[in-house]
Amino acid sequence: MATQRKSSGTGRRKATKEAKGEGPPPSTKENEVSQPALSPEPVGERFARTTAPRELDDPVRRKQWGLPALNDKDNAGPYIIELNAQHVGGLPGAANAFLELHGQVVAELVAQQGQEQVEALPREPVRIAKSYYWCELLDREWRLLVGRDESQPLAKRAIYRLWPDFPVTAHTDRSISTIKADAALRSFAAAGEGITWAVIDSGVDAQHPHFGPADAPDRHALRAPEVIDLHRCFADIVEMRGNIPVARRPLGDPDADPAMEPVKRQELLAQHRELALRDDFGHGTHVAGIISGQAPNNASTVCALERQYKLSEDGSKTSSSFAARRIRAEAARPRGVAPQCKLISLRVLNHEGKGRASRVIQALEYIRDHINDNPKLMRVHGVNLSVGYEFDAEMFACGQSPLCTTVDRLVQEGVIVVAAAGNTGYGTAAAEVGVAKMCLSNSINDPGNAAAAITVGSTHRDSPHTYGVSYFSSKGPTGDGRMKPDLVAPGERITSCAAGRKLTDALAAGLIEVSPDSAFYIDDSGTSMAAPHVSGAIAAFLSIRREFIGKPLDVKRIFLDSATPLGRERYFEGQGLVDLMRAIQSV
Repeated sequence: MATQRKSSGTGRRKATKEAKGEGPPPSTKENEVSQPALSPEPVGERFARTTAPRELDDPVRRKQWGLPALNDKDNAGPYIIELNAQHVGGLPGAANAFLELHGQVVAELVAQQGQEQVEALPREPVRIAKSYYWCELLDREWRLLVGRDESQPLAKRAIYRLWPDFPVTAHTDRSISTIKADAALRSFAAAGEGITWAVIDSGVDAQHPHFGPADAPDRHALRAPEVIDLHRCFADIVEMRGNIPVARRPLGDPDADPAMEPVKRQELLAQHRELALRDDFGHGTHVAGIISGQAPNNASTVCALERQYKLSEDGSKTSSSFAARRIRAEAARPRGVAPQCKLISLRVLNHEGKGRASRVIQALEYIRDHINDNPKLMRVHGVNLSVGYEFDAEMFACGQSPLCTTVDRLVQEGVIVVAAAGNTGYGTAAAEVGVAKMCLSNSINDPGNAAAAITVGSTHRDSPHTYGVSYFSSKGPTGDGRMKPDLVAPGERITSCAAGRKLTDALAAGLIEVSPDSAFYIDDSGTSMAAPHVSGAIAAFLSIRREFIGKPLDVKRIFLDSATPLGRERYFEGQGLVDLMRAIQSV
């Protein structure tokens, strides 16, 4: 399992003498911890002065906060100590008093519990702000610490308040609640069951446990029997032989010759599957994880890598790194918007995240001509395009590029196409007094300019009404004056599956240890993250409103009409924030 750093304060404790059967510790007033039963109380009492919240005696709240069970003798929990600003010596005096008291309590407990526990006890508290310290404490340790401090007069108390270190979530599941996909799952069981979505990207890492157990293909989003032979690689593959990049010969088309020998075709399918279900870059896996799947049940193996920026000690340089945070709570486990939706990986980008429009067109045509060739049976219901390029008006009319026309043609065949608006909505412009930075209109990328596509811009992951449209999100109108984007969805710091170069770079930047059974997640931003939110929402919608399968224009109308305006310029937000619950209830 990955950890942020090696530390003796990990919450794992050596067995006490009592646990070893050598007799209980000395009976003292300090170690006799009472467990008051929580009951309704007058408002005045609820707001009474207290150093340690009474909720710390509530087993349910402790579980929500990720704290060990009451009186757990072996596992410590994370706490924040708020210093007493009214200390006679001010905050410096309170800090000194707290550190001294902490040292006394630790020394006393070491003496009681035996020298073999010295290394297991918490080390020096970490000061995280002027008024706050962070430390890990056993249940009886914090009780003893607070009890000793409260025996002092108010002016000499070091601790104003002891807080649990509340879990801070910045996961896909939070952005899921932003578009009401969690409510749709609970209310309508809208999980994407029976729906298949194609991800045209850099490949999808099928080894990631987010997509299902390796030993149960029927419950795997990518290895299920109905999709296992449909994955294709259209990208130009470069493989490293030593330190030398070597271009791999393009794979043949297993569907080109109906007379191809079955054995040869199966070998070719296996090669396509190998490359399409591998993601050397990491972008496609992140996108796919937003649409479907969920973190494994064994929550101890789930590790989120959070991007952070730090200044050097002299304040002259800013460096980027990643911190690891384990996700233990069941409710906090990342999941896709439509967790039971099946996925098809159509790889069009190489190990550097680069590709050609022609490869995307190939993938779209493959869906149209080979997968959905029987109009009575749609095997692919939608496509996610978190890839694209800047529109060049000198090359072709807006929305009429080969890629855009291919998208429109596929939509006419009954397939929903969701496209990212692009990340070119912010730049520089010449002003009389110099160069100014500003949002840029007419910056929608292809294939987002396709008239029939559902083009998605980005907004904040959990506060869209406060922060509006992301500054980087491409803005409309299109080059020929049409309304785009169509919708906005969460696209800032979205946590989803980590794979490929994005994962290895994050692990190296954060000096994070790797465990074979870890399921890694990473945060990323862009309209590439916003588009799969809409793809997942539509997949969830179709799974319970199946009469709209094969009617992409009706689906687009429903989602645009049911979107929630954010009060911003229409060319920034389109019809507004996608709202899955309202879309379902509008039918």
